[in-house]
Amino acid sequence: MRIDKYLWCVRYYKTRSLATTACKKGHVRVNQDVVKPSREVYPLDEIEVRKNQINYSLKVNDLPPNRVGAKLVDIYRTDTTPKEAFEAQELLKYSKDYYRKKGTGRPTKKDRRDIDDYTTDTEE
Repeated sequence: MRIDKYLWCVRYYKTRSLATTACKKGHVRVNQDVVKPSREVYPLDEIEVRKNQINYSLKVNDLPPNRVGAKLVDIYRTDTTPKEAFEAQELLKYSKDYYRKKGTGRPTKKDRRDIDDYTTDTEE
């Protein structure tokens, strides 16, 4: 089975064209090699997928006949992604919540109140 079709079948990508694009950009590796979308994948292959700033690692157990339901995905692959990858993603998410990019326009009412609270003296 083609690697792009496999990644679509086991629900790593929502569409097959997204899986193909990821392969073309070099976000997918099979047995430590960057692959094209047409690369055949076999049981016991090690796949590494870079998606949303996380390097997912998985091992192919079997090849699905077509796209499978979310509950059946574990039959066809074993997820070996380290927990540290997800923890780093959580830290990135929290850091983005409090960061305001330069040039995003006027501060909102909430931003203005936060600035006023920060700059007011505690003499009151």
